[in-house]
Amino acid sequence: MADWIGINRRARRCYGFDEVALVPGDKTVNPNEVDVSWAIGKMKFNIPILAASMDGVVNVKFAIEMGKLGGIAVMNLDGIQTRYENPDEILDQIAEATPEEATKLIQTLYIKPVKEALIAKRIEEIKKHKVPAIVSCIPQNARKFGEIAMEAGCDMFVIQSTVATVRHVATEYKAFDIEKFCKESKVPVMIGNTVSYDVSLELMEAGASAILVGVGPGAACTSRGVLGIGVPQITATVDCAAARDYYFKRKGKYVPIITDGGMRIGGEVCKAVAAGADACMVGSAFAKAFEAPGRGYHWGMATSNANLPRGTRVKVGQAGTLKEILLGPAKVDDGSQNLVGALKTSMGSLGASNIKEMHDVEIIIAHSFQSEGKVFQMSQKIGMGK
Repeated sequence: MADWIGINRRARRCYGFDEVALVPGDKTVNPNEVDVSWAIGKMKFNIPILAASMDGVVNVKFAIEMGKLGGIAVMNLDGIQTRYENPDEILDQIAEATPEEATKLIQTLYIKPVKEALIAKRIEEIKKHKVPAIVSCIPQNARKFGEIAMEAGCDMFVIQSTVATVRHVATEYKAFDIEKFCKESKVPVMIGNTVSYDVSLELMEAGASAILVGVGPGAACTSRGVLGIGVPQITATVDCAAARDYYFKRKGKYVPIITDGGMRIGGEVCKAVAAGADACMVGSAFAKAFEAPGRGYHWGMATSNANLPRGTRVKVGQAGTLKEILLGPAKVDDGSQNLVGALKTSMGSLGASNIKEMHDVEIIIAHSFQSEGKVFQMSQKIGMGK
């Protein structure tokens, strides 16, 4: 599985979305009859797509709309929504900044401390509309923010960092105890991010209710360039899903795997699920929604880091309503709208009746998959050539 890259050093070949394809099966299923529901513990969801916990994607309004459509939107407790009483004024500033000004401006705006009262207020605003309130923060803030969020009635808590591990070594501060937090939590705890079998297994053993998979693939993330770390999403998902299946076989507890980042279009969501994902977390596709707070812009979670930004602000534009992007009808031909419809149609073509059957479809290595026969689309920058 590994090739020599020099004397006494081998490297494993890994694969991303553009390098693989899904092979149709020996039967087909009516897309209207496939089941795309999934669950985290006792919580069941009709749509296996989550809106990423990024300030250009999710605010209270977006979370409410996403919940009404049957999906999940995760709100970032370390972001604009909990630092400012009127986040719209701040979001206007970010949208109006030039590309040269954007990162520095975001760093400055995120210096203001989080107001703990706003954590409870935002959750209560979401809960008033009888939809799930799901929130996230970094490990350093998890204990304090988690207590406030659970008291306010959040339905799930997400702990998210560039790389998550159970065993964190530090002498300058007391390391966050993931296992203790999960054990004491009143709600399911989703943890990310990771890309490996061993770490996924350790996070499950520590009590994670779901695992986020992906380091650096997001449209606005620059971790791969700044830090040089990450694993392409197909291989990362396959590896982490293998840990899930082993843990289920050994413990009898099924811990969902959520591919997080790198998916812009329906075909990539389909490939992630085929690689073993139970659901997908998407950012840039939803940042294009009219309801998204970013005004057509999207920025990385670590863009605001004071010492080493690992994200940037990208312009994604505004392409349609949240409903069109999630459920259609699609008004574009590039796969960026009706993500659920794309997944259902793909599953039907592959003969998969539900998400778990989709995990067993054949995947092939196909380097020319995106370009084969598409010369006119590529030259005219339409369809798959955009």
